[in-house]
Amino acid sequence: MAESTHQSSYWEDQSFLQSDVLIIGAGIVGLSTAAELLERKPDLRVTIVERGLLPSGASTRNAGFACFGSLSEILADIDAFGEDIALATLQARVTGLKRLQQRVPETAMDYQQHGGYELLSAAQMPLLAQLDRINQLLMPIFQAPVFRRVEAKINEFGFADNRVNALLFNPFEAQLHSGMLMRWLLKHVQSLGALVLTGAEVQRFRAEQDGVHVELSSQDRNWTLRSEQLALCTNAFARALLPELSVTPGRGQVLITEPIADLRWQGTFHAEEGYYYFRNIDQRILLGGARHQDFAGETTTEFGDNPIVSQALDTFLHQVISPNKQLRIAQRWSGIMAFGETKKPIVKRHDERTVIGVRMGGMGVAIGSSVAVQLADLLLA
Repeated sequence: MAESTHQSSYWEDQSFLQSDVLIIGAGIVGLSTAAELLERKPDLRVTIVERGLLPSGASTRNAGFACFGSLSEILADIDAFGEDIALATLQARVTGLKRLQQRVPETAMDYQQHGGYELLSAAQMPLLAQLDRINQLLMPIFQAPVFRRVEAKINEFGFADNRVNALLFNPFEAQLHSGMLMRWLLKHVQSLGALVLTGAEVQRFRAEQDGVHVELSSQDRNWTLRSEQLALCTNAFARALLPELSVTPGRGQVLITEPIADLRWQGTFHAEEGYYYFRNIDQRILLGGARHQDFAGETTTEFGDNPIVSQALDTFLHQVISPNKQLRIAQRWSGIMAFGETKKPIVKRHDERTVIGVRMGGMGVAIGSSVAVQLADLLLA
């Protein structure tokens, strides 16, 4: 148990407990914000605090997709939010991915651009009538058609042709290794001078005349850190510190198979408006999603399995992706994402010393670097 009171030393005060910017959350947004700040202003004292030993949400527990939205997902967004907002959201994802690639060497995150695919069911076939329209809408962003039909690959890839009626290809999508990416970002910000404190859970913070006072607990004791400014980058967990934020957690289930000798495809794949997603990695299939099978059960910040969702993933794996194959599951895990009434992240100033960058909408890899640029702009203004 942490001590309730603890006197810090002069050395701790001077070297560890004071900063110019304190970032709560060492996920992709928090680390990218630290990088953005220190790349622009190398003398800045930046501290990052993370409650877990590793990032606590989805940054090391996602599927490693460098994507911006499938055809059905874009059409659903246009229906829900209108064309302008849907396109602005997509543009932010594309901009974020470009910023990520500018910062992180491709080999350092195993970035591979094999393209992306979308599996369409019989019920989704009417969406194809919108294909040319969406390609035209996206032309200013990509300067080339994004989606094209590749039905011949349904049998080539071994998918169930009674469940997959059309297949779309998008050459701009890529995949990456989330663990390698996060290790590189961590090493990068430390090389720039950031102090990273893990196993440190923030209990509360308050703005005072001399800065923001941040109370946190660790395994050995409680601490109070002081910073000129604060950035809240805890995504799905943001309401623990600011309950008024419009952030709804969404747990994502992921599984990975044992290696498959004759895996016939590579790339990132989407189905059912992106609620199912899968990819190749190390001759295995990594499959995630099916949150739409039990929205209520997956609206949680607790890690763990959901039998309804796991069963849906298993069924999709064995009946759609690899029918008639005996695939074995090697591992399952979950990650916690954050959603809201729109797909736009919350990026704003909370008070004169605090900024917020949360609610990535399940697109943290793509949009995280974009959010970091905006947060750095606010902090350095």
